[in-house]
Amino acid sequence: MFSNKNKNIKVFVGLSGGVDSAVSAALLKERQYEVTGVFIRIALPGYPCSAGEDKIDAQRVAAHLKIPFMEIDLSKEYQEEVFAYTIAELAKGRTPNPDTLCNQKIKFGKFYEFARSRGADFVATGHYAQVVTPVNSSVSELFTGVDPEKDQSYFLWMVPEEVLMHVLFPIGHLRKPEVRKLAEKFGLPNARRKDSQGLCFLGDISIDEMIMRELNPTPGDMLDERGHVVGTHRGAALYTLGQRHGFELQAHTPDTVPYFVIAKNNEANTITVSTSHLPIIAKKTKVTLTNTNWIGHVESGMYKARFRYRQKLIPVELLIQSATVAVTLLEPYYIPEGQSLVFYSGERCLGGGIVDNSELVA
Repeated sequence: MFSNKNKNIKVFVGLSGGVDSAVSAALLKERQYEVTGVFIRIALPGYPCSAGEDKIDAQRVAAHLKIPFMEIDLSKEYQEEVFAYTIAELAKGRTPNPDTLCNQKIKFGKFYEFARSRGADFVATGHYAQVVTPVNSSVSELFTGVDPEKDQSYFLWMVPEEVLMHVLFPIGHLRKPEVRKLAEKFGLPNARRKDSQGLCFLGDISIDEMIMRELNPTPGDMLDERGHVVGTHRGAALYTLGQRHGFELQAHTPDTVPYFVIAKNNEANTITVSTSHLPIIAKKTKVTLTNTNWIGHVESGMYKARFRYRQKLIPVELLIQSATVAVTLLEPYYIPEGQSLVFYSGERCLGGGIVDNSELVA
């Protein structure tokens, strides 16, 4: 894949203005690919927009590397296919993951189509993950990035395997400090730029801030397990199962034991809390999935999974049937509906699905 005989292989690199994508472009050029840098512009009314500054940094990188530069505005597509869906799910009391959806719909959806329609053999990004195509296989497989602190395979589970056949992750085999050193070695103009934070393309803004802007949640009652009012909260849409902060008890003292959210009702605008993080009898979690996407060959069996980024991997039993996909987590967890459950076999990411419902079982 990274031989020195790549002169006629065209790669469109998504240049975000950040260090990771810049080093990715530099590595590809060093390996003699025919590289074009593309800046994806996303700007939503009312939200912080760093697109102007980011574009300038991306242009500087392209100029430094002496590669062609292009721009594609996908604001409308992001608004319709990522943002609107996310807000609709949050309004239902579910917990969507806009970053995974952004990868499917935007980076490896619209941008991928844009690149391929213009003759690109591959698209590349600065994700910390790895794509491997086994010998004599017609599909590619997704693997974790070498750096466990930066691995982004969790956010890539929705990318179709046929798309991954035409994707390169040039820094997936590197750790972040190595990427920083390479940025200095290549003399990249953004070598010392800080890593971006926040949501995909929306910048330094949290899910809570998005909910406050879009859903205007109002305070409501916090209930105990018997249905008695024991405090107040800021709005049910702002809470996820298992959360232990962001609400106020009526009788709060420094010695009060922590309370955890164990249920919520968006329509009634209530959350239910308990001093027990999990019921004592709970030993496992049963989950059904929708919108599954499998990368490479996957069958029913024992694997590991996570439903949050960088969460410790949980042993699971996966049962793939014709109509449904059922999962048993061999440990008890409150898993929010709408969240991504992503599966692993060793360092290979198998894909995943959206949690349709979950329940604790003995």
